[in-house]
Amino acid sequence: MIAAGELAPDFTLPTDTGEPLTLSALRGRPVVLYFYPKDDTSGCTVEACEFRDLFPRFGTTGATVLGISPDDVKSHVKFKKKYELPFTLLADVGHTVAERYDVWHEKSMYGRKYMGVVRTTFVIDAEGRVARVFEKVTPAGHAAEVAATVDALSAG
Repeated sequence: MIAAGELAPDFTLPTDTGEPLTLSALRGRPVVLYFYPKDDTSGCTVEACEFRDLFPRFGTTGATVLGISPDDVKSHVKFKKKYELPFTLLADVGHTVAERYDVWHEKSMYGRKYMGVVRTTFVIDAEGRVARVFEKVTPAGHAAEVAATVDALSAG
């Protein structure tokens, strides 16, 4: 797992508009990079809608919020539109970025084992270093915790 203080691994992925986004291009402002398992599922929807509802607060700090999952661009477009999400979703279809951030693990549900994203959020500072890692996130209330971290980082 990438630890606080480390340089966040750079990547380029397609956004929900199909345009490529490169993480290092966002230097100079804080970035919230939240990994989630799947569009339009119960926990992921709760998490996304909380980030949506707190989005103005992130804007006051100049932070960029990025949601990232293995879903494709088409799925992201539907999810974003359905819940009026004001932030960018990234399509990590081959889960390469999830693997680089060490959030792609074996999971188990109803006795079935499969590979998937372990819900994790990285707060990255303006210099591109990981300021905080939230592991094994519980969706409800998470965005508020992240917002408080970003507020403290910006006040820093």
